[in-house]
Amino acid sequence: MTTRPPRPGEADGEDYFFVDREGFLAARDASALLEWAEYSGHLYGTPRAQVERFLAVGQDVLLDIELLGARQGKAAVPEALLVFITPPSLQVLEARLRGRGDTTAEQVARRLAVARAQIDEARSWFDHIVVNDDLERAIGEVAGILTAPAPPGSPP
Repeated sequence: MTTRPPRPGEADGEDYFFVDREGFLAARDASALLEWAEYSGHLYGTPRAQVERFLAVGQDVLLDIELLGARQGKAAVPEALLVFITPPSLQVLEARLRGRGDTTAEQVARRLAVARAQIDEARSWFDHIVVNDDLERAIGEVAGILTAPAPPGSPP
């Protein structure tokens, strides 16, 4: 769920649930979100009911969230496995952000500052760090992490 406007090609209910700020805050206040955070001036969150529905039938759930959301998600689902995807450098991240064509110079600067802090913090408490220097390799590494047998003594 997010308060940001859809990007070209994104569909409501498929990519995100696009809501206004009031609708988002109502969902948050009703504890309907597993996690939530504000990022680059917009609110993002994961509807709790959807995650619980998949977990109840034994399906894994993959969330694309930032650090605060990851902490909240881990608190709500302690057996969650945290994988941090990092760019090879902040210079590469800057080029990627500028290359999208939908991010202002001010937004790029703000996102780079946030990314710097998040990369430093993630090293201390994520289960895995994957460098996204080559998309196919990074996908393979994440797939390997997700399909690896759980360590002895970990929850099923």
